[in-house]
Amino acid sequence: MNIQKIVRAMVLSAVALTAGGALHAEPIVVGGKNFTEQQLMAEMTTQLLKAKGFEVDTRAGMGSAVLRQAQESGQIDVYWEYTGTSLITYNKITDRLSPEDTYAKVKELDAKKGLTWLNASKANNTYGLAMRRTDAKKRGINTISELAAAINSGKPLSLACNAEFAARADGLKPLQKAYGFEFERANLKRMDTGLTYQALRDEQVDVALVFATDGRVPAFDFVVLTDDKGYFPAYALTPVVRTAVLEKHPKLGEALNALSAKLDDNVMSRLNASVDVDRKTIRDAAEGFLKEAGLI
Repeated sequence: MNIQKIVRAMVLSAVALTAGGALHAEPIVVGGKNFTEQQLMAEMTTQLLKAKGFEVDTRAGMGSAVLRQAQESGQIDVYWEYTGTSLITYNKITDRLSPEDTYAKVKELDAKKGLTWLNASKANNTYGLAMRRTDAKKRGINTISELAAAINSGKPLSLACNAEFAARADGLKPLQKAYGFEFERANLKRMDTGLTYQALRDEQVDVALVFATDGRVPAFDFVVLTDDKGYFPAYALTPVVRTAVLEKHPKLGEALNALSAKLDDNVMSRLNASVDVDRKTIRDAAEGFLKEAGLI
């Protein structure tokens, strides 16, 4: 009788182990875009989920459109997206919405595509126009309206921006229209996104397009001009998961929401700077923050 009980226990254990193996047979596929903040988010997500017992396959460094298509087609299970990107680029909504309404709208629209937006973080990586702090103070420019007034008065200020911003629906041309000014063609310098920071720091231009949570903004002592007309949409950094995967692994949502709750502009600026300025590895920066935040 005792032998039968032992055999039965062994069989049940084997079944449990088999079931456990089947549960993790298909890893959670984590995606990320091809810039520092996104590489950090992909790495933090990977480390966090592994610590929670998930098997993870990471595919970082992808282009924005390719990554979104991969998620919609089921090749990527989770990545961190920006509310404004989904609203404007993927869902073609050009209405001016509040941050709260932007989140609600993309949550509603993407749900129809099999995607679930989890809790938005307080990190808003929106576009911004920045100047060197000393130069902005000298010129008395604190807002985009004051920048527009300076240009309209004949001051030949120059701008560094990437080609995407010059062409997109929420980019340069409609911004200039909203504020009633225009950079002269000779004063508009198009370059790769990362080079705009260097160009401004090195006084090659007077104004540069930046991302609000980029660590080089505080590191290079830039000031982001106040968007006093509320032109730029909200770009709240948010985990987005395929609904089918979330239904199968509800603990996945809990883990990602816990991470989202720890993020804001200052945190992301500090993390980005630790990589772009202090030259920490993505892996070390991600691990250090997760431990500091008590998540692993």
